[in-house]
Amino acid sequence: MKIECIKEQLEEAFNKADKIAGKNQTLPILSGFYLDARQNSLVIKSTNLDLGISITVPVKVTEPGIVVVPAHIISSFISSLSNDRNITLTTKDQVLEIKTKSTKTNLKILPSEEFPIIPEIGDDKNFSIPARDFVFGIRSVIYAAAVGSIKPELSSISITHEGEFLVFAATDSFRLAEKKIRIKKVPHFKQILVPQKNAQEIIKIFDHGEEEISISIEEHQMALRSGGIYLTSRIVEGTFPDYRQIIPKESTSTATLLKQDLINSLKTSLIFSDTFNQLTLRLSPTGKIFEIESKNATVGESVHSVDAVLEGQDISINVNHRYFTDCFQSITSDSISLSFSGQAKPIVVRGVSDTSFLYLVMPMNQS
Repeated sequence: MKIECIKEQLEEAFNKADKIAGKNQTLPILSGFYLDARQNSLVIKSTNLDLGISITVPVKVTEPGIVVVPAHIISSFISSLSNDRNITLTTKDQVLEIKTKSTKTNLKILPSEEFPIIPEIGDDKNFSIPARDFVFGIRSVIYAAAVGSIKPELSSISITHEGEFLVFAATDSFRLAEKKIRIKKVPHFKQILVPQKNAQEIIKIFDHGEEEISISIEEHQMALRSGGIYLTSRIVEGTFPDYRQIIPKESTSTATLLKQDLINSLKTSLIFSDTFNQLTLRLSPTGKIFEIESKNATVGESVHSVDAVLEGQDISINVNHRYFTDCFQSITSDSISLSFSGQAKPIVVRGVSDTSFLYLVMPMNQS
C-alpha cells in the first residue's frame, strides 16, 4: 500500500474511529485500525464488536492495499504533527512507514486477516433525519438511562415514532425523560432500543454534523450513514417499560418559575445535601412560599426561597438532587413548570410553552 493524504482529513477520521476501537486484551486486533486503500479513497474501520465504524477519506492511491495498525498510536501520532500538511503512508514488509516533510516513522502492523467483519446493512428501507436533530434527541434523554443495569432495556434509549414525531425516551425506574423531535418522513421501524454506551458514542461521532443521517434497521443491528461515515450498533432485545401509564393525568399543585433561578438555588442547596443527595421541596400556594431545604448532619442545613407562581395545595416532598437537576440541560425555554400529584406520585417537569420534552422524577421516602 502507498497513499498520499491531507493531515487534517486523516486526523479527523482517526479521532472518530479511535472512539470505537476496542480495548480488549483477549482480542488485541480490536485495538487496531483496518486501513483499506483503493480507488482514490482510504476506508478506515474500527470496532469493539458492539459498535463498528467505517470512514471513507479521499486520498491519492499509488498502490492499493490493506493493513491493520494500532489505533491509538497512529491516531495520537498524526494529531501530534502540527507543522505537516501532506502525509505519505507506505507498507514495507510488516511495517507501515509514515512520512511527512519533517518526520519519518515506522509502525509495526497487525495481522489483517484477524480483523472482524463489520456488518453491512442494506439501505433499501432507510429513514433520514438531520444529524443535529437525532443527536439532540438522544442527548435530551440519555442521562436518565440506567448505567450497568441487569435489565438491558433500562440501559437503553428507546426510539419510537408517533405521527409526525420521533420519540426518544430513557428511564432507570427512578426518573424518566422523553423528547419528541418533529420529522418529515415516517420511519419504517416501530421501536428500537439503543444501548446507552453506544448512544454516547453516536453523540460523539455525529455531534456538530450538518448533514442528514440515514438509518437502516436489520435484526439486532442498526446502521447510521452520514457523509463518509458508516456506523453500526447492536440493538437491545427486550421490551421498554410502558411508561405512559405512570404519567399523572392531573396535578394537585404546580410551581412555575425561571429555570436559572431554580438552578442557582439548587447550587446553594447542594453544598448542604447529605450522602443521599436529598432535597426537600416545600410549596405553600396559600402563603406564596416555595422553599428548597437541604440538611447534612455533619455540615449544617440551608433553606432557600425561590420566586415562583404557585397554584393548588400545600405540599412537601423529598427528591434526589441529581435526579431532579439532570433534566435542566434538556429544557430550552427560560421558564419551567413543576407539577405535583401527591407525596408518592412522580414530579413532572416541563418547559413552559414546550410540549416536546417531559421529565418525571420519583420522590424519595418521606422522613
